[in-house]
Amino acid sequence: HLTSSSCALCAGREISSHGKDSMTNPLFDRLFAKHTGKSKPFLRLVDGTTVSYAAFLGLAAQIAHLLTQSGLQAGDRLAAQVQKSHEALALYAACVQAGVVFLPLNVAYTTEELNYFIEDSGARMIVCDGKVAAALSTIATRLGASLETLNQDGTGTLMESARVMPEAFPTVDRLSEDLAALLYTSGTTGRSKGAMLSQGNLLSNAETLAKEWQFTPDDVLLHALPIFHTHGLFVATNVTLVSGASMIFLPQFNVDQLVGLIPDATVLMGVPTFYTRLLDHPQFDRHRASGIRLFVSGSAPLLAETHVQFADRTGHHILERYGMTETNMNTSNPYDGERRAGTVGLPLPGVEVKVTDPETGATLPENTVGQIEVRGPNVFKGYWQMPEKTAAELRGNGFFITGDLGKIDEDGYVHILGRNKDLIISGGYNIYPKEIELVLDAQPGVLESAVIGVPHRDLGETVIGLIVAEPGQSPDLEQIMEAIQATLARFKQPRRLIGVPELPRNAMAKVQKNILREQFKDAVHAV
Repeated sequence: HLTSSSCALCAGREISSHGKDSMTNPLFDRLFAKHTGKSKPFLRLVDGTTVSYAAFLGLAAQIAHLLTQSGLQAGDRLAAQVQKSHEALALYAACVQAGVVFLPLNVAYTTEELNYFIEDSGARMIVCDGKVAAALSTIATRLGASLETLNQDGTGTLMESARVMPEAFPTVDRLSEDLAALLYTSGTTGRSKGAMLSQGNLLSNAETLAKEWQFTPDDVLLHALPIFHTHGLFVATNVTLVSGASMIFLPQFNVDQLVGLIPDATVLMGVPTFYTRLLDHPQFDRHRASGIRLFVSGSAPLLAETHVQFADRTGHHILERYGMTETNMNTSNPYDGERRAGTVGLPLPGVEVKVTDPETGATLPENTVGQIEVRGPNVFKGYWQMPEKTAAELRGNGFFITGDLGKIDEDGYVHILGRNKDLIISGGYNIYPKEIELVLDAQPGVLESAVIGVPHRDLGETVIGLIVAEPGQSPDLEQIMEAIQATLARFKQPRRLIGVPELPRNAMAKVQKNILREQFKDAVHAV
């Protein structure tokens, strides 16, 4: 396996600027506190206004006061399902400063899905858009959690109460190993798992990536990613903060806005969809991209074809890296050096990557396909209240079994070749078939179902559902689709439902999804 000798994680207990025997709060100190009083712009908003570092930290402090006055203590969980805004980002900073564990939730989740996340996490406060407050108030009341609202324009009860608070807050003591965030990642059994990320996990990765990608205070990151996801929050935002750079903060991905603002930026982080859409845009050319020093892609596999087309169009080679919710980033193509299309690069400093036999766990030689395992300061603490799942996927020696299949070539580049879990990644979002299959199987006239991912130029993969009818029944596929739309977030909803006479099975009666993926690989085309 591959090991990098240097480790980016510094110990939580050391002499700090606060003069204590331990750092007051490693994550807050190194990402946020060092910018106190700085008039330098941190965020440029879509309307052209800027938010300085000082103003942002003042806002975060006000929110932190509100959280503690509402009874939240260090280690308590706060669940946030809010639209992207600078106030929403300040909520994350406030949680770090107050020692509250931040639980960001996809804005597409339905009330039914949210109920599980909130109950399982034991969240003591829910922050949501005012439009869904009535639906979530029932959940909050039942679980004994407080409820605040935060709308995309900054209105709502959270900011109404916070803006009268002081703009300085005494940072709560935390150590490197203390929990900072809880991110839910669905399981193949249908039950979501809460990945526990420590302060050290997040801080080590931010410092490593900022160094590897050569971020400086002069950089301007064009940020069009969601902030309920590792990529937009813990990669893009934390790297910007640790390096003292600035961000152009877009509320969502809009290719016309992106093309218009690219000349004002030095870095763009995106998912493969960003790059296929840019290639389709008539105004995106070599001249417009000339001021960008780095294009980064992640969250889903980037087609080698897209990599080559982008280089031909712009002269830039997209830097692809590999990470996941449980580990943050594991590998990266080099900033200086060959960025190989179709690979996710080399292990990051301090991170070990190896390929093992799924049956025996034995390490495999180079260019041999097996399961990818990683170890390092970036790897999570385990799954929330799931010791059995933690033990099954996080070995005693610290290696995490990612569930991805791949190989390491003779030059040390990591190749991701597939997944030994049924994970589908569509537009950068993780989708687990079992969760959708449970909904499909419950519909009238359905005997069984299989959900698979099929190639999609724009999204990487998209979802289709294969339906086997009960004997003598003819399920109404349109009605089933309506039921799905009311139950599941939009990004999980199948692009197509297709009736099939039966599902292929092996000798152990397991559905052979590899056969289905091959049979239906052309079932959906990008629009």
